[in-house]
Parts: sequence; structure tokens; C-alpha cells
Amino acid sequence: MNNLNNPIWLMSSAFDKLGIDDLIKKAVLVGAQGIDLCVFRRDGSRQDHTATHLEYDAFDLDAAKRLIDKFNAAGLQLSLGAFENMIGGDVSERIKNQNHLLKLIRIAHLLGGDENNVKVGTFVGYNHELGVQENGFQLNLEAYQRVFEPIVDYAESLGVTILYENCPMEGWRSAAYTSTYNNLPAVLAARKLMYALIPSKAHGEIYDPSHDIWQHTDPVEVIAASDITRIHRIHVKTTRNLLTKGRIEWGGMYPMQQVAASLALKAGVSQPLSDWDRHHYEAMLPGFGGSDHMDWRAFVDKLREKGFDGPFEIENEAKNSKDTGNLMATIQGYDAAIRFLSPMLWNLGPNGYEYKSQTPLQIRSGQQDIAVKTIADL
Repeated sequence: MNNLNNPIWLMSSAFDKLGIDDLIKKAVLVGAQGIDLCVFRRDGSRQDHTATHLEYDAFDLDAAKRLIDKFNAAGLQLSLGAFENMIGGDVSERIKNQNHLLKLIRIAHLLGGDENNVKVGTFVGYNHELGVQENGFQLNLEAYQRVFEPIVDYAESLGVTILYENCPMEGWRSAAYTSTYNNLPAVLAARKLMYALIPSKAHGEIYDPSHDIWQHTDPVEVIAASDITRIHRIHVKTTRNLLTKGRIEWGGMYPMQQVAASLALKAGVSQPLSDWDRHHYEAMLPGFGGSDHMDWRAFVDKLREKGFDGPFEIENEAKNSKDTGNLMATIQGYDAAIRFLSPMLWNLGPNGYEYKSQTPLQIRSGQQDIAVKTIADL
């Protein structure tokens, strides 16, 4: 029998209106083995994701013990993250984002860090003031190194790994901007360059194949070309590329561009309906509501061939599930994705495809509370 036992987790962003107790109940209901907790700044500037499932400012060792007891009682594992621009945008906001990331690293440490597989997800973002200059990408890499080298060192000192997601954040800025490249680690080349700049193993990635699908890049080949030791999480989300009038007019390589509405109407040219409507695709969950443009079996086989044994995290941004605003449709999307994945990730047992038990979370022996750090302290 094959040793198939990758856990399937939920990312909590789709349950932004639920408290932690109800969130745990939903995870158990659909048969998940863990939750990646979104812990966004309550005073952050993002409007598209606002889920905050931990009281991060008051979090201490006692809170860590209570949370671990809660998750162990439900048989669940956990991680946490917040996804903001860390190197660009308003200077005061980026510093707040950096300080918030340091808070999450501290919380992950109190929760056992890498020993409990508690890692911290983040974006890097992009500095467009540098990006419009000659050698702008190189300048962004250097900005990344300046900001993240002390952050990665801090995480490493606490036994915590931080993870970058590869979303380009294509709708993060107004559709009036030409470029939709708004997050540095959006392509494999960038991630390889980042690891060359900061060789520490205390940072890696959450790989989301859906973002490469709409960029016309095969995720199977990306995994084949990746350092698998850097990949700690797989996002379960996929893409159906759409053959729209806009794709025919603007092509599939560049985003649709915004022009004067009267001119677009006169010319009969398609325009973005929103900041996110620029690349002619529909976000989906595998196994829910139709076929997508990804070979999940080949993808999972390549991950297994390369030795990946981490969690598959369902990030529900599907138009026919989370985006309906209907709680039951959201839950149905998670349930369908787990049923779709289970024959590829779990062994066949008396009750069908089953996940084997996992080790409970533990507080480190002698764990002490630690003070909050800011980026100025580093």
C-alpha cells in the first residue's frame, strides 16, 4: 500500500464573519485536518480580505496554550498569516505591515513554530516607484533583501518559517495602471532569486497553482523546476481560462487596459469591469461546478515524486462558492474539493479514502513568553 497521508486544511479567509469556535466546527464538519488562520491587521488598507481569527495584540503564552488545547480537542493543526505589501505603497502602511508580520512570527513561536508545523504566510508586495525605473525588478529585489533579511533572521532565531504566496495580486491597484505585477514572488524566477539573496531555510513558499494557470504556465513544470524543500504548503485553488471578447481584443499575454469610457464605447472595445477583471479567467475549486485548466493528478504525482509531504490548503475564492456570499455554498465548495482530492492524497480504508491520525500540537518544554518586536528593533 502506498503511504498517502497529506493533510487537507482550510484557509480561513472565506469565513471572515465567523469566530474561531464556529470556524473550527466548520473545518471538522467538512473533514479537514487543519486551518490556516488569516490574521489580517484590523486597521489594514485591504478591502478584499479582512479575516482576522486571532486577537493578535493581546496574544501571550496563556493564549497559545488555550488555542492549542482548542485545536487538539478538534484534532486539527494550524498555521497563520496575513498578506500585505511589505516593500511598497505608503511608507507608514508598509512599516505597519512589517510590524504586524513580526507579531505573527512571535505568535507562531509561542504556538511551537516549526516543531508544530506552525508557519507564517505573507506577501512581499512590490514597490512601483522603483519598478518604473530602469532595472526596476532588480531594485525591487534589493528592497526585498533590505526588508526581509532581518525579518527572516528573526524568524530563524525563533524556530519559525515564513512563507510567501505566489499570487501576482493582479487587481491590487486600479485598472488604470498598466502593470498587474504587484507581488514580487509571483513567478518562479523571482522566488529563486529571493532565495539566492537570502539563503536561510527559514523562508519558503505557499505554492498556488491557479496563478500560474492564468499566466499560461504549467504548474507541473513549475514544481519540476522548484526546490521542493522551499515548498511547505500547496493552495488548493484552480482556474478556468475564459475565451472572452476581451481576450481576443487584448490578447492573453497582457492585461486589459483602461481607457476613456467614451472612447472604448465608440471603438467597441472591452474594458475591465473591476480592478480584478483584467486577465480573462474564473477562479474555481477542483471538483466543484465544472472542469478547469489544470491536471490535478499529474500535479499531485509530481509533488509526490519530488517528496512533498505537507498540507494541501483549500483557499476558497471560487465564483460559485465563496463569492456567492452563501455560507452553505461556501461549505459545499470545501466539501467537494476534499472529496476530489482524497483519492490522490489518502489511502483506501474500510470507510473509503481516509486520513490517518496526526500528532497533537505541543507547547515546547520550558517555553517562555517573549516581548513584541518592531522592525525598528531589528
